[in-house]
Amino acid sequence: MNFTPSKGSPNIAALPQPSQLPVFLVLAHRVRDAVAAHIRQRYDANVSVVIEQPRQSNFGELALPVCFSLAKTLKRAPRRIAEEMVTELPPIEGVASFEVAAGGYINVRFDRGAYGESLLCRTAAAPESSTRKIIVEHTNINPNKAAHIGHLRNAVMGDTLVRMLRRLGHTVEVQNYIDNTGVQVADVVVGFHFLEKKTPGQVQALVDDPDLRFDFRCWDLYARTSQHYKAEPESLEWRAATLHAIESDEGELAETGRIVSNAIVNKHLDTMGRIGVEYDLLPRESEILHLRFWDAAFELLKEQGAIVLEAEGKNKGCWIMPARLFQESLKTTRKLGRKGSAENQSEITEDQDQDKVIVRSNGTVTYVGKDIAYQLWKFGLIDKDFRYVSFRTYTDGRELWASSAGEGDASAPRFGHGEKIYNVIDVRQSYLQDVVRAGLRSLGFEQQARDSVHFSYEMVALTPRCCAELGIELTDEDKRRSFVEVSGRKGLGVKADDLIDMLIDKALEEVRSRHADTPEEEQHRIASEIAVGALRYFMLRFSRTTVIAFDLQEALSFDGETGPYVQYASVRARNILRTLAERGESLPDFDKQLDRMAFEEQLAQEDCWQLLLEASRGEWAIDRSVTAEEPAQLARYAFRLAQMFNNFYHQHHILNEPDEFRKTFLLWMARFFLGELTRVLDTMGIPSPKVM
Repeated sequence: MNFTPSKGSPNIAALPQPSQLPVFLVLAHRVRDAVAAHIRQRYDANVSVVIEQPRQSNFGELALPVCFSLAKTLKRAPRRIAEEMVTELPPIEGVASFEVAAGGYINVRFDRGAYGESLLCRTAAAPESSTRKIIVEHTNINPNKAAHIGHLRNAVMGDTLVRMLRRLGHTVEVQNYIDNTGVQVADVVVGFHFLEKKTPGQVQALVDDPDLRFDFRCWDLYARTSQHYKAEPESLEWRAATLHAIESDEGELAETGRIVSNAIVNKHLDTMGRIGVEYDLLPRESEILHLRFWDAAFELLKEQGAIVLEAEGKNKGCWIMPARLFQESLKTTRKLGRKGSAENQSEITEDQDQDKVIVRSNGTVTYVGKDIAYQLWKFGLIDKDFRYVSFRTYTDGRELWASSAGEGDASAPRFGHGEKIYNVIDVRQSYLQDVVRAGLRSLGFEQQARDSVHFSYEMVALTPRCCAELGIELTDEDKRRSFVEVSGRKGLGVKADDLIDMLIDKALEEVRSRHADTPEEEQHRIASEIAVGALRYFMLRFSRTTVIAFDLQEALSFDGETGPYVQYASVRARNILRTLAERGESLPDFDKQLDRMAFEEQLAQEDCWQLLLEASRGEWAIDRSVTAEEPAQLARYAFRLAQMFNNFYHQHHILNEPDEFRKTFLLWMARFFLGELTRVLDTMGIPSPKVM
């Protein structure tokens, strides 16, 4: 049973459309609103009208399960309601028919001619920015040594989330929190000062040495210092003294700490810049301490009874948060069976059923205490603010700002005061994120607690084959495993820059074999674009809760679900347009040669319709990925779209098509696909190379 609007109904292209909504979403919203209005008027009921994608393409373009919800209210069979609705629904512009399916679904079929014409008339306009600010905090590497492979997943995940939110029109502020006063920085300072007897000036000379990779040097020194603690436990007193000096910002130890952390942060920014990751603000823990953010948060927590002074027991003299405030949240954490990262082990190895220490008996604030203060600042809930200085200028002229306790720059933007916060932190930190949210709730900030999203992700491991390619020796037992966990203690640390370099080198081998006559500089540029695409896609294609077993060969493959496969689809489309130009032909005037009737005729061919429909769903896929908080959905969409175009490419010999009218349509399809896939790739931070 179906309903078909009259032929005189207006088509979607003739109607005013919000510039920020693409055609697919315009139609989806129009169907949703019309069905909801009909239900209110016909059944006097308010139910949520959910729009789904049909399981099979031949079922139509949209699927509505609303009759199943309505059946509970009306006490009637879902299919009977669906049959009734499709005969009574008023015409909806751009919709060809409604059909009843299965036990009560309503499938929606679009008017193909009107849909194609509306895409022809559409101009790609930037979405209007929302005034609601979203803050995304990601990367957050301890500034004590080179970034490693696990940090790449964090940065890629966070950067893609930022790009998706901005693509949907949200105002997003990107923060990269710098823990420049923690144990990790202190241990490198211990290595320079106590083990190597270097002055701050000598450490600065190492930073300035163009032939030295300072972050790599600190990687080795950090490991050496850790081994020294094990061999001579009494030397841990050096760490305590260094931490005190850094926190109080006094003496040579503090000066060396500043030199180390600033130099390493710059190295991290360089590393992340290689894969297209940038930030707006670097909030530094030193300023949280020096500007007494914690003091303001401490007073709030005491006033509300969120923390109490323990008078007896093992936590005597400590300010603690009672476990009852966050135990409910910990049920999820226990299911994960994870305790926390090794680098913050001292903060999170206590029994998670116990009260949480926020301030130790010696007066020092724990990691989670400073996180609560930082989260309050991000929401604008404490009467404190940083001062800001420019840290570096990006190539497009945009400033990257850093927090400062000194005199700030009056031209700095207004930071913080977000309405929703995404903290991109690995799944092992779930417990601490629960405690931070509990701190907000205990202060009465229920909405802010709900809007504090822990955007968690699992660790990155390596396949044994990848370990062999990276020169990592494995035991026979590890060689038999499906993946090998990266562990500095086992000598399995993989520096991010080393991995990127190897990806570029391997991609370069393929580029040279295919484009031997291309200038070397251009070969390197193409190889870098392929390497970035391979890396970023691999980090995104798996769900956030999946452990990644990274494999160089798999990531760089031109076959299968990989970045290069998706990139190559865009290259094929671009090659069609370039070859046309090389023949001395120009693109047809699509606006004059294609109209609704032309699209209706050409889109009767199912493969053309399905490709066009899928290519126009980019914003839909992005919106669903953000709603599900799962970037892997967007990666899967990009792969599916590339597959469809590759099939289309093999079935239709566009440039040799003898029918000029048909050729015009196919050329428009190739150009439309290229534009849409390029935008999706850009949303994932993946370049679209000119050649591969």
